[in-house]
Amino acid sequence: MKINNEITAKEVRVIGENLDTPGIYPIAVALRMAGEQNLDLVEISPNSVPPVCRIVDFQKYLYQQKKRQKEIKDKAVKTELKEIRFGPHTDEHDYQFKLKHARSFLENGDKVKAFVFFKGRSILFSQQGEILLLRLANDLEDVGKVEFMPKLEGKRMTIIIIPRPKKK
Repeated sequence: MKINNEITAKEVRVIGENLDTPGIYPIAVALRMAGEQNLDLVEISPNSVPPVCRIVDFQKYLYQQKKRQKEIKDKAVKTELKEIRFGPHTDEHDYQFKLKHARSFLENGDKVKAFVFFKGRSILFSQQGEILLLRLANDLEDVGKVEFMPKLEGKRMTIIIIPRPKKK
């Protein structure tokens, strides 16, 4: 950002909170107006014609910009991708155990990537793997929704489930 004497434009559009008449002024007049208020002339939008400048306290302006960026960063949702591994012949107790973990991951706002890994000749049971993953998606329907349906890639069949938005 350019401030005060760094601004090279001949005319600028001046805006500000303590300004009586916002408008287009020569740079010398705009600098004098800022100096009379003991504030800085800051170029906000250099690409517009004429450039837009604001009369503000520059240090306070920088502080507010950093604060605004921090708020935006804090509001951003951070999601992780958690993986859960199954075999084509996963037992009922193991399934329930992994279902409980998948449910807690989704409730915490994380994505879940569940996959069935086929070893050796167990690839013949790919139908069972697909049924297992669809059953998982069905059991987690209240807390998550399927982003990608079961897909066989090499010796792995994967499904991705994302958390449902929380109702306010």
